[in-house]
Amino acid sequence: MHQQQSDAPLRNDRHLSVALLRAAIDAGEVDTVVIAFTDMQGRLQGKRLHGRFFLDHVLENGAEGCNYLLAVDVDMNTVDGYAISSWDTGYGDMEFVLDLRTIRRLTHHPSTVMIQCDLVWPDHSPVLQSPRGILRRQLDRCQEHGWVALAGTELEFIAFADSYEAASDAGYRDLTPVNQYNVDYSVLGTSRIEPLLRRIRNTMYDAGLDVEGAKGECNLGQHEIGFVYADALTTADNHSVYKTAAKEIASQEGCSITFMAKYDDREGSSCHIHLSLRGEDGSLVFADDDGGRTPLYDAFVAGVLATMADFTLLYAPNVNSYKRFADGSFAPTAIAWGLDNRTCALRLVGRGSAARVENRAPGADVNPYLALAGMIAGGLHGIENGLEVPPAFEGNAYASDLPRVPSTLRAARDAFAGSAVARAALGDEVVDHYVNMADVELAAFDAAVTDWELRRGFERL
Repeated sequence: MHQQQSDAPLRNDRHLSVALLRAAIDAGEVDTVVIAFTDMQGRLQGKRLHGRFFLDHVLENGAEGCNYLLAVDVDMNTVDGYAISSWDTGYGDMEFVLDLRTIRRLTHHPSTVMIQCDLVWPDHSPVLQSPRGILRRQLDRCQEHGWVALAGTELEFIAFADSYEAASDAGYRDLTPVNQYNVDYSVLGTSRIEPLLRRIRNTMYDAGLDVEGAKGECNLGQHEIGFVYADALTTADNHSVYKTAAKEIASQEGCSITFMAKYDDREGSSCHIHLSLRGEDGSLVFADDDGGRTPLYDAFVAGVLATMADFTLLYAPNVNSYKRFADGSFAPTAIAWGLDNRTCALRLVGRGSAARVENRAPGADVNPYLALAGMIAGGLHGIENGLEVPPAFEGNAYASDLPRVPSTLRAARDAFAGSAVARAALGDEVVDHYVNMADVELAAFDAAVTDWELRRGFERL
């Protein structure tokens, strides 16, 4: 299978059909086609193809890429421990399966479109460890119940006046944030960076994302651009495109942005994830006729809560992710749920058709496909096993004696590795693959000498 046709209509009228793409290439309006998939770290990886070559060869016959792309660290180093890719197996190819519903214009690049892909092996069997495939399988489980999952991701970043090259030369220290004070909800503060924010918003609208708006956040130079919720796969696809395009646009503007979960000692950058279920016919699942919570909604919340520690590795995948989890930080420490309570890991908001659960654990470094897959797997675990949700927590969850969210990558790695729920829902191949990813990250961190150690020990120890 080299391409994925769908009888479903285009996601919206800003996406291109194959016929429209063909016509645009024939007319010279498009000359570059980016084909890309999302890797373990949540980054888009792929190729830029000439438009004519794409039409003549790739549209029908597909393309390939080295399977090491799902078996490297963030620096693209080949590392040991992955079953799917190694020197012993020769680092062969995977095939890119074009999802032709995702053809979108990238107007920050001249005459360019992007198509997102799934991954299969040369025998056309799925690459089980692919993040997009992992989410697809959880969505298939929803479909077996007659449900669809709707989701929105709220992705924060910090913007700096320094270019990426200048930031690198400075060791990513002592950079100049685009705001010098807390601009949370400040119209004046966002106006200071409006040329960049506006360009990102409008570019993303051109790319088929439905833009809500932008607001300032608490850290210096911290901002958030919001998008309308959609089905979970569309949301994850859009999230990946937005994160890459925002960095590219910032670079074009001579500045830089970071999606690190915790850049400095001030507020971290979150990616709160909102999730709900609907019937395939659009009927409400989480709300009853009076707008109240249904037993199914409660069971879903109970499942996400019960598996919070099991799936924290998917919500917080890096060493740095865990620096966010601090009392009084608006990032959670207690495994609790509450009604519109921002001190809890799970916050229930909205009524009726707007009823949804917000997972406040993920940071801006999250891979959206994996986090959504974890939430859905946890929720389905609650529904299928009839879990009962405990009473909503009222008050300050930071001061509670409830179980805590894992506070280190190592603790989250161990919880994920030993989770019967994760292995049943995702499969041993997936769990072992992402446990190895954590092991690689931990080994690299354990071997590093940090600035903190140098300052603390160079003279005084």
